[in-house]
Amino acid sequence: MKQAFWLLSALVLGLSACDTTRQQADTATATAEQVRATAASATMEKNGIRLTPFTDSPKFPSAGLRLNTPAANSTVPSGTVAFDYDLTNFQLTKMTGHQHGEEMANSAQGQHIHNIVDNEPYTAHYTTEFTKPLADGQHVVLSFLSRSYHESLKHRTAYDLRVVNVGKVTTPLNADLSAPHMFYSRPKGEYTGKDAQKVMLDFYLVNTTLSPDGNKVRATINGTEFMLDQWAPYIMEGLPMGANTVKLELVDANGNAVPGPFNSVTRTFTLAQ
Repeated sequence: MKQAFWLLSALVLGLSACDTTRQQADTATATAEQVRATAASATMEKNGIRLTPFTDSPKFPSAGLRLNTPAANSTVPSGTVAFDYDLTNFQLTKMTGHQHGEEMANSAQGQHIHNIVDNEPYTAHYTTEFTKPLADGQHVVLSFLSRSYHESLKHRTAYDLRVVNVGKVTTPLNADLSAPHMFYSRPKGEYTGKDAQKVMLDFYLVNTTLSPDGNKVRATINGTEFMLDQWAPYIMEGLPMGANTVKLELVDANGNAVPGPFNSVTRTFTLAQ
């Protein structure tokens, strides 16, 4: 009797364990399906252009970036400017492990720093020390950490924003760094082959966020307008080969432009077979 009892108990436990494993698998499948369904429902499509936000990239919540030199509001000599950063809990040159690296343009050199001066096209850097030429004058410098496929890290410690003076300053910018700002990041340059099928749209916000009843980004892609109400990267699909144009504008809840020197920007990029 005891032996039969133990055999029956083992059978029940085994069935229970299988059922638990099945439930866990079903839950994981359901969660994945929910993620896909959410992404699909968030997709916007107009005139054959599709925009889909994504938020499933690897997170680096403790990653930090700080620009040591040039110091904020300092004046450096004319010509080439030396940049030196402190970096914590983030590895430059490492490939970011995610399928997005296979789907979109991915830097062969891995994770890096985006350095943006006066909202001009960024330069990518794979070391914490580098130099770049800057014209004489006052400049707003934004630096932020980037995954290998150029998606920015968007938490507070992942970026540095400051004013730097180079050489002789004749016309101060009078930039209020405490005001809402939007900076353009991607797309940039030319995309070829499979990289031209899914192109990432990414921008950087400082001192503001986006919401359905608050500030938004108006993205006009080849003349087609989309209103973006979440700060996330977006996959653009259905774009034609050749030159494409993106205009980004930071607007308020009523669609009016939010004042700021960088809150409206237009860029052109190219797709090729």
